[in-house]
Amino acid sequence: MPHEGREWSREEVAGQLRDLGVEQGGVLLVHTAFRAIRPVEGGPAGLIEALRMAIGPEGTLVMPSWTGSDEEPFDPATTPASEDLGAVAQTFWRMPGVIRSDHPFAFAAIGPRARRITDTPLPLPPHVPDSPVGRVHDEDGQVLLLGTGHDANTTLHLAELVAGVPYRLPKHITVLRDGRPVRVPYGENDHCCERFTLADGWLRGAGLQREGPVGNGTARLVRSRDVVRVSAERLGRDPLVFLHAPGECAECDDARASTVA
Repeated sequence: MPHEGREWSREEVAGQLRDLGVEQGGVLLVHTAFRAIRPVEGGPAGLIEALRMAIGPEGTLVMPSWTGSDEEPFDPATTPASEDLGAVAQTFWRMPGVIRSDHPFAFAAIGPRARRITDTPLPLPPHVPDSPVGRVHDEDGQVLLLGTGHDANTTLHLAELVAGVPYRLPKHITVLRDGRPVRVPYGENDHCCERFTLADGWLRGAGLQREGPVGNGTARLVRSRDVVRVSAERLGRDPLVFLHAPGECAECDDARASTVA
């Protein structure tokens, strides 16, 4: 069990990550709630260093880095990441050597496969196969939920699209075209995401999820391809499995209402 309140060194955290099963030389997509892991020596930057130590110099570290605004054009060099991504993701995209997508649904990455993962066309919806999260899947990457659950796991949105879920909510994003802001409409497979936690049972039951202590929190580690395969199979049986029952959640009710009769 982690020692509550203790500060962990970078080396200790890197060792915990390796014990969990993080692969050296692989692609690692990380979703992090630093408040659940801290304190770590060096703060968010120290945790990032520990993650890089765990994957080694041939590994590629990836984090979400999308904007929190639908109205402002995105500049990968200056636009802050959405606040709900947390302190680690906010720190990561600003670090030297990190490459960030040039579209509003950005991911940031560092390592040999960073450009391959981040350099995609504007993905509509945001997590189509030809998106950063889709390219992590193509690279047989691992997904690390560090102090978070599957409700933060964007790879499950990829699984929804692979499975062809019928819900799409109208959204828009603003991009620059010829130096001018342009509003681009699209439909997104969006809902509250609380029922993404069902993936815990599916992946545990299949022996595909590893769990253990990292810092003062708990981590889950899975392969992106396992997440997509197992979840797409479940969605094939029940395309609305991730939506709350009617009347239980306004966001899920909106998604349910968007389905084609």
